Amino acid sequence: MRPFLADWLALREPYDAQARNPSVVQALLAALGGLTSISIVDLACGTGASLRALAPRLPMRQHWQLVDNDLGLLQRAASLQSKNGVRVTTRAIDLVRDLEAALDGAVDLVTASAFFDLVSAEWLDRFVLESAARRLPVYVALAHDEIALHPWDANDAEVIAAVYRHQQCDKGFGPALGPAAAAAAIAAFRRAGYRVQSGRSDWRLEPGRDADMQRAVLDAWAESAREERSLLLADVAAWLTRRGDLLAAGRSAMHLGHVDFLALPVPN
Repeated sequence: MRPFLADWLALREPYDAQARNPSVVQALLAALGGLTSISIVDLACGTGASLRALAPRLPMRQHWQLVDNDLGLLQRAASLQSKNGVRVTTRAIDLVRDLEAALDGAVDLVTASAFFDLVSAEWLDRFVLESAARRLPVYVALAHDEIALHPWDANDAEVIAAVYRHQQCDKGFGPALGPAAAAAAIAAFRRAGYRVQSGRSDWRLEPGRDADMQRAVLDAWAESAREERSLLLADVAAWLTRRGDLLAAGRSAMHLGHVDFLALPVPN
């Protein structure tokens, strides 16, 4: 599962939309309540899922600046039409080299979805510093933090450990925070003087349902375990077969943990 692959993003989008924490979204709406128009920068926008999830809930006129360095995904995002008080522009920006350029200008809110677990501690500190210098509110959704499977398999622990190690590999930003990202980001914003509200946004993939998503996740985890080389290839293949059999029998369930948070600068 390459994180920015368009078909993967399309598969996960309805799960993300359903999982977004409603209390965090309500806190965001309350924080923006006094605005009649808003300029939003969406980092690592993919095909525009955050816009599709949030724009209908924001009553004010909106200008979305969709930022990504994947030109293929950005082209898909550019197909989103400006309408009903929502204006959309796209910007190709390398967030490693030119983060500051993405945050400059008239910006009222920064958003990101399913992104922060890919960044390094160094990049996170830089992002918090730059956001705090501009006193920017930040809404982050779906930062992954934990995995649980049911029923349990003898090799689950080894595969999940390999997945966690793989999530902490360099994704272009330095060694990734992976499952530690949400806690690290919340702590960093609080140290910078922000008020932070957080909540769970877990995926719960049920037995007899969500088969396509469960299969995509299992295949991705098996590939991660192979790349980590901490298990024999034969053991990974056998594990994938057993979990696939559980899925086919309607007995497989997954809990994929995520965290949403809203970081608001404290008024002077």
